[in-house]
Amino acid sequence: MTKKGYTPEQIINKLREAEILLSQGETVAVVSKKIGVSDATYYRWRKEYGGMRVDQARRLKELEQGNS
Repeated sequence: MTKKGYTPEQIINKLREAEILLSQGETVAVVSKKIGVSDATYYRWRKEYGGMRVDQARRLKELEQGNS
């Protein structure tokens, strides 16, 4: 499996799509397959970006780059 390197904006959009599918009664395994990531990646993204808006994700990345 190749690493795709999603941007924070793409991750947030995929998490929104996943939330919609989960609210319709799908399981996490099915949802993660539909958005094209593994279960572990879904949970990691949810931990890092869950509840975040796109502008907040951009600000987070800018701060991370500034700290390095």
